[in-house]
Amino acid sequence: MADDTQISKTLSYWLRHRPDAAGLVLDDAGWAPVDAVLAALDAQLPGTDWDRLVQVVELNDKQRFELSADADRIRARQGHSIEVTGDWPVTPPPETLFHGTVDRFLPAILAEGLKPMRRHHVHLSPDVETARKVAARRGKPVILKIQAARLAADGGVFRLTGNGVWLVGHVPEGFISII
Repeated sequence: MADDTQISKTLSYWLRHRPDAAGLVLDDAGWAPVDAVLAALDAQLPGTDWDRLVQVVELNDKQRFELSADADRIRARQGHSIEVTGDWPVTPPPETLFHGTVDRFLPAILAEGLKPMRRHHVHLSPDVETARKVAARRGKPVILKIQAARLAADGGVFRLTGNGVWLVGHVPEGFISII
């Protein structure tokens, strides 16, 4: 039987990047029918049922997924490389936000700013500790302080996901400092 990490990674792959790999069709906002997701999970990770799916959604440390109010649909909250029209509310950011990265990316970031790369948005954290955890997955963390309120005043559009991740299209280098 698959563990929660396997289920979470599989869901992330399907709901963020390759729904076709599971025969899923996402709507414009990234929602997939729960019944179709359960059928695909059971085919790839036998024994994955409704209770396990709910457990993965509710207990995921990063709250990567959400179920619709009627529990009929599921989606990844953010991090898509496929086209989705997110319904994240435009929200004024706090004075500062943070981004965790590693040394090898610093020269490009300091020259060009933070770019979404293969995703739709740059992901920012509300606090240093969260940014550190994000960066630690790739190596020794480097924490960047983002002047978010100043960027918003300069035209940056910030969106806030249901799990507290801040999204913005680009952070120019002039709004970034190393902590």
